[in-house]
Amino acid sequence: MIPDSIENTIKMLAQEDYIVDRSLATAVFLSLKMKKPLFLEGEAGVGKTEIAKVLAKVLGTELIRLQCYEGLDMSSAAYEWNYPRQILEIRLHESNGQIKKNNVVEEEIFGDKFLIKRPLLRALEHNPTGQPPVLLIDELDRSDEPFEAFLLEILSDFQITIPEMGTVKADVPPIVVITSNRTREIHDAVKRRCLYHWVSYPDFARELDILKRKIGDINNKLAEQIVEHVQVLRNENVFKKPGTAETLDWAKALQVLSQTELSPSVIESTLGVLLKYQDDIDKILTSNK
Repeated sequence: MIPDSIENTIKMLAQEDYIVDRSLATAVFLSLKMKKPLFLEGEAGVGKTEIAKVLAKVLGTELIRLQCYEGLDMSSAAYEWNYPRQILEIRLHESNGQIKKNNVVEEEIFGDKFLIKRPLLRALEHNPTGQPPVLLIDELDRSDEPFEAFLLEILSDFQITIPEMGTVKADVPPIVVITSNRTREIHDAVKRRCLYHWVSYPDFARELDILKRKIGDINNKLAEQIVEHVQVLRNENVFKKPGTAETLDWAKALQVLSQTELSPSVIESTLGVLLKYQDDIDKILTSNK
């Protein structure tokens, strides 16, 4: 059920231990009520993708994910024809002498049974339950710019035009979440069709709350030390600042190592969980000496 207020949106997401500030909850609430795509930008690991996953869970609907990458095209994102099966069908017609009687078999070979449906088309398909799926278009900035132009029809009218079949339009628009790590700028035409929100790193209190919810059996003192250290690292001049995902991974790693509090030696030996570039690790180790 779609929440009827921002407060209930916060509570709804908290059911799956996703803790949001009011500004993000407002963006999610408006996206659901206005049936407009939600465009989320922010650093990697701050929980953009997780929002779509949590929405699918709390709304009790399907999550359809399109992972973007360089070279992504319509055949991989929306649909393509099963050419081997089409050729076999044509040869079957030929062997039965049907091609001579009727030279056009397009209605048969360009039918639904020969159509391979990719995430975008699946998200727009007729849904007899009336419950829209959550369509996650993840890391759009990894795709090429021409792919953005293809998305405009979907984001504007929730439809896809298939030349051989016509237009497929969603009876019930999917809940669309688009994420970007901002490795490149996304075109304004895409952003204009969405509600925009920048997902920032959580402050100390919210990150501590997230950590305790996600790892319930963690020592309170250790949890506070972990969050405090991560918050300090984010103020350092490193290439890739640790996100909330890295905070949780670090906490799990320290539990595996049976640590109850941080020590310089433990921090030094586990920095690779938080920092993903050797230059960043060397910089932090050098500054701590």
